[in-house]
Amino acid sequence: MQHLTIKTIQAELVWQDPESNKRHFEKLIREAGEADLFVLPEMFLTGFSMEPETIAEPQDGGQVKWLIELAKEVGAAICGSLVIDAGEEYRNRLLFVTPDGRMCRYDKRHLFRMGSEHEHYAAGEERTVIHYRGWRILPTICYDLRFPVWCRNRNDYDLMLCVANWPAPRRHNWRVLLQARAVENQAYVVGVNRVGQDGKGLEYAGDSMVVSHRGEILVDSEPGESYIGKATLDLESLQTFRENFPAWADADDFTLAATNSRIVQL
Repeated sequence: MQHLTIKTIQAELVWQDPESNKRHFEKLIREAGEADLFVLPEMFLTGFSMEPETIAEPQDGGQVKWLIELAKEVGAAICGSLVIDAGEEYRNRLLFVTPDGRMCRYDKRHLFRMGSEHEHYAAGEERTVIHYRGWRILPTICYDLRFPVWCRNRNDYDLMLCVANWPAPRRHNWRVLLQARAVENQAYVVGVNRVGQDGKGLEYAGDSMVVSHRGEILVDSEPGESYIGKATLDLESLQTFRENFPAWADADDFTLAATNSRIVQL
């Protein structure tokens, strides 16, 4: 599949209220029209909460089942992160669910210590690349965006997704980093952030964006407002660009200690 139509769902979240957020996202997605993939923010059912013991559900819980059924209903893949009870620890886990019920998960690698995330959640151990409809997709979560080695394209992905709860005071950094990751990795980058105020009083401006492999902003959002963006990505255009300007061939070698990489076919 050469083209992938993505819709970004930038929305306000009800603090630690999964049922209200479920109803809201159901409405937004059902009314958004057709797409191949819907991308939702980080912790889209709760907000960026450091109280996982009160809001987490297991991988086989009702929230994940709800997400699977919604993807089947609308006939599109959906991704975003949830608070998952993994037994003896909690995970900030991105789920990529297909309309036929298949699923891939990615646990946030870089935990935001300035918000004490590392004190409440366990960090992910695997860098994951999803193969879906002919596209190679790298999922990341919020703070991961600041770490170019983790996001480095090893000639193994075409599209990077970053779901976030990125506060408004640092919105300039968010915008610059999304573009930087696209340019340095010669890949499409989709960043989806929330808007509104959370239960701790933090403001979120959104700034959800779709950036091309050339660093061009294809989709931008009005700061502070709920917004559904749409972009149709062209794989052939990306491949041609990388062939004509093969900067990737001159990249420095590097290794990541104590991590694994995996490819998931969906």
